[in-house]
Amino acid sequence: MKYMGLNELREKYLSFFESKGHLRKNSFSLVPQNDNSLLLINAGMAPLKAYFTGQEIPPSKRMTTCQKCIRTGDIENVGKTARHGTYFEMLGNFSFGDYFKEEAIRWAWEFFTEVLEIPEELLYVSVYKEDDEAEEIWHKKVGLSKDRIFRLGKEDNFWEHGTGPCGPCSEIHVDRGEEYGCGSLDCQVGCDCDRYMEVWNLVFTQFDRTEEGTYEPLANPNIDTGMGLERLAAMMQEVDSIFDVDTIKALRDQVCQIAGVTYQSDASIDVSIRLITDHIRSVTFMTSDGILPSNEGRGYVLRRLLRRAARHGKLLGIDGEFLAKLSATVIEVSKDAYPELADKQDYIYKVISNEEENFYRTIDQGLAILKGYIEELKAADEKVLIGEKCFKLYDTYGFPLDLTKEILEEEGYKADEEGFITAMEEQRVRAREARAESNYMGAAETVYNQIDAEVNTSFVGYDKFGHTSKITVMANDQKLIEEASMGEKVTVLVNETPFYATGGGQIGDLGTIKTKTGIVIIEETKKVIADKIGHIGTVVDGIIKVGQEAAMVVDEANRLDTARNHSATHLLQKALRHVLGNHVEQAGSNVNADRLRFDFTHFTALTPEEVERVENEVNKQVLKGLKIETCITSMDEARNMGAMALFGEKYGDEVRVVNMNDYSVELCGGTHLGNTSQVGVFKLVSEAGVAAGVRRIEALTGSKALSHFREQENQLNEIAALVKAKKGAVRSRVEDLMAELKAVQKEVESLRSKMSSNAAKDVIDQAKNIHDVKFLAVQLDELDMNGLRDMGDKLKDQLGTGVVVLASAKGGKVSLIVMTTKDAIDKGAHAGNIIREAAGVVGGGGGGRPNMAQAGGKDASKIADAFIKAEEVLTSQLS
Repeated sequence: MKYMGLNELREKYLSFFESKGHLRKNSFSLVPQNDNSLLLINAGMAPLKAYFTGQEIPPSKRMTTCQKCIRTGDIENVGKTARHGTYFEMLGNFSFGDYFKEEAIRWAWEFFTEVLEIPEELLYVSVYKEDDEAEEIWHKKVGLSKDRIFRLGKEDNFWEHGTGPCGPCSEIHVDRGEEYGCGSLDCQVGCDCDRYMEVWNLVFTQFDRTEEGTYEPLANPNIDTGMGLERLAAMMQEVDSIFDVDTIKALRDQVCQIAGVTYQSDASIDVSIRLITDHIRSVTFMTSDGILPSNEGRGYVLRRLLRRAARHGKLLGIDGEFLAKLSATVIEVSKDAYPELADKQDYIYKVISNEEENFYRTIDQGLAILKGYIEELKAADEKVLIGEKCFKLYDTYGFPLDLTKEILEEEGYKADEEGFITAMEEQRVRAREARAESNYMGAAETVYNQIDAEVNTSFVGYDKFGHTSKITVMANDQKLIEEASMGEKVTVLVNETPFYATGGGQIGDLGTIKTKTGIVIIEETKKVIADKIGHIGTVVDGIIKVGQEAAMVVDEANRLDTARNHSATHLLQKALRHVLGNHVEQAGSNVNADRLRFDFTHFTALTPEEVERVENEVNKQVLKGLKIETCITSMDEARNMGAMALFGEKYGDEVRVVNMNDYSVELCGGTHLGNTSQVGVFKLVSEAGVAAGVRRIEALTGSKALSHFREQENQLNEIAALVKAKKGAVRSRVEDLMAELKAVQKEVESLRSKMSSNAAKDVIDQAKNIHDVKFLAVQLDELDMNGLRDMGDKLKDQLGTGVVVLASAKGGKVSLIVMTTKDAIDKGAHAGNIIREAAGVVGGGGGGRPNMAQAGGKDASKIADAFIKAEEVLTSQLS
């Protein structure tokens, strides 16, 4: 077998299919676009699903990709075996109603035998048992003898997923030699042993499975192939494991170097080495695609992988943080194929380092929590920690179940694994429901799916606010319609529109659509499906019909206010990177006519000085009057220009660059001003955290900022009037008033203390003597809990050896406090035990230390009974 590196194999594959007329596309993001059925991209064809279903027209009928994928279904086996992993790359070539079986089979054979130069005698294939056509192509067209073609059943060689497109498949297997076999005389393709390794799966999507379970032939059959790049590299490099492949081995060796261990010297150590090697690949690529650690959804997957890797680092004896250092190796060996890794390097380091630091902090907290759970089990004489608590340790403190089990077993306890699984499944259900609720197409999704894939809308509104177009489709919430009358809510699609559809954080345009028979007020513009622009509004006059000519008029004032905020957002991002560092990346935005909201990656709150510097820099660029220019160019050229891309955005081969005189250069499809001076003024009104590692800024521009300043000025005038001072002297006047208030409060406290001392003298004679310990119980309704504590201290000082019980019914709620002197404690008194019993009498609960305890209650009528109970408990303590 001819040795080839993983990066070399990727390029050979993509170049080969380019030579066969395929459009090469870069890997799509790991974050699915407009697909709520997936948490993360897990297969090469997943981002192309809309092309297979016909919802979108592909940019070419032939495409080839190497797709980043994440699968966590077997996560518990990662590290324990030499083949399981969570991150992998899937090579694929696709035909959307173009070529079919013969070309797919012949090209696969050509790539294996001529490009990779794999000896023909090592290759075997399997076909679906009823697919005579595929077998004939392999035998008669390729020339493979029938004894090297195996017919297998539906489970092995038929691809389907519920209803919809499906079909038979043909797999190519490589004979690794007898030493990998099971030794059986009938060992062959399809055997469970490791001899015949399946490397490439060619799926022939030729049927449509109906709800009734029948298979109807598709008018335009498709080709969908998949070949794991890591598995292919392992075969070509003649190694037994993906962890021995060149690029992955480089990472594996670095793990060993940092930990000071040797691979394959100890089975338990190997588990940790492999797990860290795999997980840091996943973490690096997920982070580069804008996923941030969190406790739900894909952020939860990232956090789980990162913390598992960090914990196994501890098991290997690694002291301190190390994962960001490993991510540098991932970036180095992969950046040529995935340049976004190098572009986001600072950001990736920051996210990983911050999460790893947080984990080391929380794992110590988790150990303390688990210790407390064990103490509870001991006190209750129980042997099993309930699943809910096991899951809390896992979810909140990053404790994998096996770690919890291990620690529990050391103490003689067990974990409720079934309860843990139930709690985890409940969280998954919540995550799925949250994804479903975020489906922006809402109730009309099924209606929009009925729109012909050929229907399209071109946006022509970058430089104008009006346009004459033709209505091509209309829909209401239930169905596609031909006409709509006054009062109806309707979605209108046209062939060309000046209305900008919501996207990239910018809210869609408002305005009107007018035909010769009716008018629609447009309240929302958005992409309803497959980039088709829907104008959603209400018919306010007459009727409108499909096919009519329509005058499209955008609300100009609303658009310009929105553009002011959008252009200011670009300035803001650049200013943040200047002030805070290049780890700042956009994590979300919302731009409308009223204000801008910008979410960004940063791990501490901005100081007042940083806020001022950011605001000043944005306004500096506004005052400079930077020219704002746009151009359409290739992705490579945009990258050479230094253009920043947004996480989660779907970019084609051509991109739009918004350049503010080289100060800010970003990929953006939104609407902007012609010059930064049109922003007018920029005012940052709030800065806060919204998630781990994500901050949010809200700001105003133009007339909205001026209104804000006016409101602030009006408030200042009102305050000046209240404190009877001129505006310039308000601060000094307020400082004087605060000083006066502080002096008055000090005097009040002094008087209150004197009154308390006098009150204490008045009640001290009510104390009883119980076994040489004075017991005093008094109800003082005028005092709150703080007042009870102060009074308790004074009474305790005057009692000598004694116990003080005080109660108040202030505000309709009962407050109880018990205080004991040291001498009383020595004789057996315990404030916490006394109050526990007394609080129960008034319908409450509480506790505390031997010398002081407090509680609350609901029934003020039982305070006297509570005093009696307190006396009984003290008597028993002193007996």
